[in-house]
Amino acid sequence: MSLELLSPAGSPEAVTAAVQSGADAVYLGYGDFNARRNAKNFSQEEFEAAVAYCHLRGVKVYLTLNTLLTDRELPGAAQVAAHAARVGVDAILIQDFGVLRMLRQVAPEVPVHGSTQLTVHNLDGVLRCAELGMTRVVLSRELSRDAIGEICLRAPIEIEVFGHGALCMCYSGQCFFSSVLGGRSGNRGLCAQPCRMKYGWGDRADSHPLSLKDASLAGHLQELRKLGVKCLKLEGRMKRPEYVSVITRIYSQALREGREPTPQEVEELTQAFSRQGFTDGYWEGKTGPRMFGIREETGEPRELFAQARALYANGEQPLVPVTFYSMIRRGEPVQVAVEDPEGRVARASGPIPQTALHKALTPEVVRTQLSRTGGTPFRTQDVKAMVEEGLSLPVSNLNALRRQVLEELTARRQIPPLRTISDFHPGVRYENRREPPVLTVCLRRADQLSSRLLELSPAMLSLPAQELADHPELAGEVLARQIPLSILLPRIHWDREEPALRAQLELARSLGVRDALVGTLNQLGLAREYGFRLHGDYGLGVYNSQTLKELKRLGFQSAAVSFELKFPQIRDLSKCIDTEALVYGRLPLMITENSLSNRRTHSGQLRLVDRTGARFPVLEAHGGRSEILNSKSLFLADKAGDFSRLGLWAGRLQFTTEDAQTCARILARYLGRDTYEPKEYTRGLYYRDVE
Repeated sequence: MSLELLSPAGSPEAVTAAVQSGADAVYLGYGDFNARRNAKNFSQEEFEAAVAYCHLRGVKVYLTLNTLLTDRELPGAAQVAAHAARVGVDAILIQDFGVLRMLRQVAPEVPVHGSTQLTVHNLDGVLRCAELGMTRVVLSRELSRDAIGEICLRAPIEIEVFGHGALCMCYSGQCFFSSVLGGRSGNRGLCAQPCRMKYGWGDRADSHPLSLKDASLAGHLQELRKLGVKCLKLEGRMKRPEYVSVITRIYSQALREGREPTPQEVEELTQAFSRQGFTDGYWEGKTGPRMFGIREETGEPRELFAQARALYANGEQPLVPVTFYSMIRRGEPVQVAVEDPEGRVARASGPIPQTALHKALTPEVVRTQLSRTGGTPFRTQDVKAMVEEGLSLPVSNLNALRRQVLEELTARRQIPPLRTISDFHPGVRYENRREPPVLTVCLRRADQLSSRLLELSPAMLSLPAQELADHPELAGEVLARQIPLSILLPRIHWDREEPALRAQLELARSLGVRDALVGTLNQLGLAREYGFRLHGDYGLGVYNSQTLKELKRLGFQSAAVSFELKFPQIRDLSKCIDTEALVYGRLPLMITENSLSNRRTHSGQLRLVDRTGARFPVLEAHGGRSEILNSKSLFLADKAGDFSRLGLWAGRLQFTTEDAQTCARILARYLGRDTYEPKEYTRGLYYRDVE
């Protein structure tokens, strides 16, 4: 199985660098709707030129529309998608289910790839992407060799894997660190990279515990191919063209020659960019301190980058193999044709050859002249020449015919496919609820549940699957009060963890639980299989009305909207299913595969401190992972008038570090029966703009 090499292109020059250095495909952003909005990106003219340039040379182009978009932004994104479809883009990457729904309307024939921002990390997630009509999905970067192999064995669509470049500390699509702290959302393409800053575990921010080295799978290319991975992705749309050229050349040559990069080539990768070397820790399933590193200023590798510039800036690398055909017969015009690998044929006819008076034309001469494709994107693979003996023809005629057919082939290769393009129609609008929202409660630990909290009768109570399995008696206590009990599924669970999760779901059903809170696509299949009523959690990224419609189509009865939205944006959503908003709790900032629990202090309290002295609780998550929470709790009890006018079904109180007494007091406060107020709190992002 061939392994496609996909290179980043943050600028028109980077497109040239990637293509001339051996990329099979490039991915790029056009407009303001992609996960690297700080990259130069492309104007309409530059985008059209890039697609034509790549297609002429047999390279595919994937457009990134992989951010969460508001209702106001979707029409603009639809115009971008329609234009991309007309130009002939080969696929569009998405994160937002609303964007996916829009694409089905606007450009139904363009393949859709699921971005790593979808947080797909198990087979169920891949199957759900296939169900949604995607043809490829980019797996989470945290997966090991074994996990990837298991997915590839049974995946009905193509699998793409990150092979080189920057690693986020958090699972992509689940990071809110940049938005909550700085108002710049990674889910909106403007991550401020807070994980590269200094933090500490005591009183001082004196280390870099969230800064991972760049990944490199140099040394594992043949394994990737054997596993059945379709595409190897190189990261770096924010990097300069010379960087793109260096990494593309090295991986391309190794793949083409069926080998791994040499030590010298790995050294060149390091010179181009690294953070104290590279890591393959996730691939090997070996997390820990050796995966971490920071960028050290070493200066630009001038000689290496000069060589890279020379490679891609000085003329064409002949990339497209073609076959020439010629027929030279007495009394007939000369015939020349050229065929490309996809079967396109360009033909031309020339003058009638004359009888040779001295030296007759030979097939060897014809082959020599037609093979001279220098300065073009084509390389001659074969020349089939039929030449009758005793004829004469100036080689200038052959040269002219060669140029003519290559020019025609060039034009044909750049013709975009004919595709169905339609207008975007948001569809019917749903009226907002007029009654104030009910209150739901999500607990992290069983010991947070008290009789006082149950007496306050939340509209729904959620407990993690593991906690309910460990304390099954709680189901009876909750359900006896006529309070719906929902099982909270872990946002991250690998296939190896599925048997244990299945046992927990079976137990929950036997205890009378009928509702499930689903945080990513990866749990949807299991929740459906066991017959739970589906409720969407914040990890699904509900940012627009089209996403709510898509979740309804998938069977969801309710969904939590993104807490990166402002109140007016939530109010204006067309709510076709019950919607919920987080109105209390420490907002989740990161969920990490690298466990941070080994940093626990003697008091048992694990808190990350930043340069301002803010302290962020770090809790253990499902599977030994870690979750970093905001230093302050979101508190809106005194703003109930504001969130009550948004048309919500529910406001959710999300309890994490609180004890049972505090949980009950906070619920009472939101019900107007207590005066509780935290010492420190935040209003979250509901009242301020998020870029």
